[in-house]
Amino acid sequence: MSRAAIDPARLKQEWEADQEVLASLAENGDRPDIARPVDISFNGSREALEKLAEESEALGFDFLEIEESEEGELCLFLVREQQTDAASIKALTETCLEIEARFGVEYDGWGCPAMDGTTE
Repeated sequence: MSRAAIDPARLKQEWEADQEVLASLAENGDRPDIARPVDISFNGSREALEKLAEESEALGFDFLEIEESEEGELCLFLVREQQTDAASIKALTETCLEIEARFGVEYDGWGCPAMDGTTE
């Protein structure tokens, strides 16, 4: 897959939001070196989301589901196992913004549980 162009302003905006999430995880005792499921979401048309779902495995993600909100918006959820250190999350965000540009969907962020190493 050729890399899609990423808008630097959009990357900056997402990275600022990522740093807030990383700070929240740290406040909750997160150990970023522990790999865990990190879910990501995209909004878009059914056709675009279904195409992304079909190609998600080749992109390094597992497909979870496509949900429709009460307002009728469609949201695709993907997941992959990874660490949550700053470099890993920045790489994830860059990948998601490339996916956004390539598939004509809107990246809606990522989430995961805090992991402190005391439970699996």
